[in-house]
Amino acid sequence: MPTSARDIFVVGLRNAHSMEVQARELLERQSERLDDYPQVKAKVRAHLEETNGQLRRLEQCLESCGETTSSLKDTAQSVMGNTAAMLNAMAGDEILKNTFANNAFEHFEIAAYKSLLELCGPAGMESARAPLQASLQEEQEMAAWIDANVGNVTREYVAHEARAA
Repeated sequence: MPTSARDIFVVGLRNAHSMEVQARELLERQSERLDDYPQVKAKVRAHLEETNGQLRRLEQCLESCGETTSSLKDTAQSVMGNTAAMLNAMAGDEILKNTFANNAFEHFEIAAYKSLLELCGPAGMESARAPLQASLQEEQEMAAWIDANVGNVTREYVAHEARAA
């Protein structure tokens, strides 16, 4: 059980790392199935690259604390990411379900990074502030893009379904 701000910070870093592992799995699976939505596919692939960078930054933050990632948490989140992607893939409105889920997930990630940033000072880990801030900025940009494009994705889905009918 974490007892100090530093302990809480380390647990938070491990949680964020496993969160990003889940995001990577979701984005990888989604990008494989977005050929009918090229704008979304391009954005998902770009964010996948950002996610890989976020994973590296979190690993560096953990290393600077003398800590490592949690294999158990990472494995569990990887399975969860793949399972969620598979379940949505079976739905006829997969693109809509993924858009809604991605919107929620981005906001979850934003909250996690904000919490970690709040802990930098009390945990004595000011060196982690810049990499965590960079990840927060990427998540905020992705969340804003999704929010701005929900209508477009919905209209594209309706048009795609009309063409298929």
